[in-house]
Amino acid sequence: MDNSENQSRRRFLGNAAAIGALGTIGVSQMLSSCKTKKVELKSWLDKAPDGKPLKAGLIGCGGRGTGAALNFINAGNDLTIHAIADVFQDRIDNIRNRLKEENVEIDDANVFIGFDAYKRVLEADIDVVILATPPYFRPEQFQAAVEARKHVFMEKPVAVDPVGARMVMAASKQAEAAGLSVITGTQRHHQRSYNDIYAHVKAGYIGEPVAANVYWNQSKLWHREKQSGWTEMEYMIRDWVNWTWLSGDHIVEQHVHNIDVANWFTGKTPISATGVGSRQRRVTGDCYDNFSIDFIYEGEMHVNSMCRQINDCSTHVGEYLRGTKGYTNCSNIIWNPDGSIMHEYDDPAMENGEPTGIKDMSPYDQEHINLVTLIRNGGQIVQAEETAISTLTGIMGRTAAYTGKTVTWEEMMGSDTRIGPEKLEMGPVDMERIIPIPGTAPEN
Repeated sequence: MDNSENQSRRRFLGNAAAIGALGTIGVSQMLSSCKTKKVELKSWLDKAPDGKPLKAGLIGCGGRGTGAALNFINAGNDLTIHAIADVFQDRIDNIRNRLKEENVEIDDANVFIGFDAYKRVLEADIDVVILATPPYFRPEQFQAAVEARKHVFMEKPVAVDPVGARMVMAASKQAEAAGLSVITGTQRHHQRSYNDIYAHVKAGYIGEPVAANVYWNQSKLWHREKQSGWTEMEYMIRDWVNWTWLSGDHIVEQHVHNIDVANWFTGKTPISATGVGSRQRRVTGDCYDNFSIDFIYEGEMHVNSMCRQINDCSTHVGEYLRGTKGYTNCSNIIWNPDGSIMHEYDDPAMENGEPTGIKDMSPYDQEHINLVTLIRNGGQIVQAEETAISTLTGIMGRTAAYTGKTVTWEEMMGSDTRIGPEKLEMGPVDMERIIPIPGTAPEN
């Protein structure tokens, strides 16, 4: 068997949300009558098919935006970045220089700066918009993108408060009705190993899920010190991961990946959350640097969520799901109750313990390959609502830790809580900055 045949044989696609939309690159499951069910998966595409040239607009030109722009233009042929927007000139300059290295030139007429610059991008001649600003801005920009009838790639999380999350849920329904495709930055949904395990879990390999643990414990992220000449607003935006109104706190901004896996693999949404968190060593902003949340799902299924961003501590990122017949790390292995391996993902880089020379596709590239494929083939996938639900799950956990109260999903869906300033302008920020103390000031 030559390398191309071997590569084709090993490519999998298991995103259940896209089964119908992806057509020939979707999942086909065939269950045999033997004791261990057989799950047969069709091919992943390593590159989007040729078709109509597609132009994307990029809103948010920092590190995430730059990465997403490169992922998009590398997803197939005839893909380009046509218009860009940011609030900072240096970000604009940096990405224009970076895109030049990929032979992509942005015309001056398609470069926009300011808080309303996203509107100009949406008025430009584009097919797709990439939303990569800090999460606070996501709901309004997503709503505007749907109203402008643009396909969307947007980074996670999709909101920082309950009102914003529900706004995204509503806009998601509009996107579905309009025939638009929306892919979010929950890249595990586009990671081949996760989808392989997901398909096996859905085929009954671990039985009925009964409990889970999800983790994102790592060292601190970056921070920015305020520079001479920066207004308060500029400083906060440049230091955005450390401010709850901009990021949602790290349980929402980062740990949403693991929370999303729990919701995805169980097919459930938590009923309530009780938890703790604190601020020990963070040097800027108002976020906590650790959380531990007990989410309770239907049937008294508990999911323990743990996340930490503190230097010189134990680190671990991952998920564990236990069922009545086995358990899995969700990413590449399923075990029997006695600890023996029931199923292991067939990593395309290895065969019988030997390297094959084939590399597994980066899920960050796969997200855009799948989006472009759907647009060109006339399919549809809309991930906005499920990511909004996972985002709101994180917000529920954050609220439980901030307040010291048990918080219910019903309360989150009815909450009128919005966080952030009244005005968006480069100057003073008209909002209180209070680090929450559990048991003193309930957040609804």
